[in-house]
Formats: sequence, structure tokens, C-alpha cells
Amino acid sequence: MPKVNVYLPDELADAVKAAALPVSAICQRALEQSVRRVTAIRAMTLTDLDDSQLSQFTERTRTVIRLAVERAAGTPSVDTEHLLAGILTEGTNLALHVLRAMEIDPALVQNALAARLPAAEGDLPTRFSNFASNALELTVTEALSLGHNYVGCEHLLLGLLSEPGGVAGDLLRELGVDLRTTRRTVVAALTGYQHLRAQPGNDPVLAAVRAELKPIVERIERLEQQASSK
Repeated sequence: MPKVNVYLPDELADAVKAAALPVSAICQRALEQSVRRVTAIRAMTLTDLDDSQLSQFTERTRTVIRLAVERAAGTPSVDTEHLLAGILTEGTNLALHVLRAMEIDPALVQNALAARLPAAEGDLPTRFSNFASNALELTVTEALSLGHNYVGCEHLLLGLLSEPGGVAGDLLRELGVDLRTTRRTVVAALTGYQHLRAQPGNDPVLAAVRAELKPIVERIERLEQQASSK
């Protein structure tokens, strides 16, 4: 049986040893799930696209993909810029809140994207481009790496940023959206900053997390205040 090395941070490796976990069995199970999800993405075509193919995707993410297909009308394939357009058009997803938390106005992204996208006219495409397929694979990988059993728009944003050759990633990076900060902001949003604030202050781990997330928390609080005052 082939051997695959798995590298772990020191603290995690020590914890795994202390718990006497069956590492091989756990890794095999996790890899089996990853292979199934990524294989499904690679096999996905637009001509028979339905919810069963996107069962791990949230409803908002499925809506974003449908909007991306519509935005790609008249082109041979759905590309990363169309997926980004879908995120912006859907308008209510966590990816947009993440951008705002990083002080990136989605309207600014929309304007920059509009300059690179022709009008949507003609027949709908029948496939994803290589760049878009890669971004969707990376989207699933991002969800798995964060330990999530679903794929949301926030993961799609990370997937677009992780894909090095697509228009969407290039555009976002030009606007100052980097992968590391975005991933940290996604984690902060999903962790629930209100829960962290409510915890006792004598826990050194939580204190470190609070310090890491303080700028993001303050930004989200300002956004909430602005929204409540309107």
C-alpha cells in the first residue's frame, strides 16, 4: 500500500500523539471525502447542472453559480470573472460582508469588473473554463481545510483568490484583497466575534484570538452601527 506523508504543526502532532488517534484511518477517511468532492467538481458540466451535483454548496452559492452562468452568456465558458460577478449580483452573501470588513467596497469591485466583462448576450455556455474549474476545486479545498462540511460564498471568494491565473483573482489582488487576510477574516466571521467577546478574559488562548481579530471586530462593529443608523 502506498505511503503518503502528512506534516503537522508541532502542537497538533503532540495532541494527536497524546490522544492516541488512529491517524491513518482518519486521514484515509478525510482524503476519500476530498477526492469525491473534487472529482465531482471536475466532472460537473453546465448542460446537466442541478442541485444534486452541488449538494455540498449552500443555496446562496448555488444561486451565485447560476448567476455566473447567466452572466457568461455569449461566451464559450464560465470563467472566474463570471463567478465573481455572481457573488456581487447575489448581493446578500458572506463573501460581500468579508470584503466590507476588510474595507473593500463591493461597488468598487463591481465597477472594476464591469470594465473587463462584455455585455451578456447570446447562448449560455456549456462548460467551465480551466481557470474556473481550478477555482471551484480550490473552493472545495478551502472549505475542507477549514473543517466545514458545506461550501459557501466565502469559500468561493477564497477559491477565486487562490487561483493564480484567473481574471477574478488578479482583479481582487489589484484592489488590495490578499488571500491570507481574507482567510483570516472568513475565520473571524464564522467563529462569531460576539461569542468571543462574551467569553471570560482570563483564557490566554482566547486573549490571543481577540488580539488577532481586534481590527476585524472593530470594523464589523462600525458597519453594524452605520447600518442601524440608516
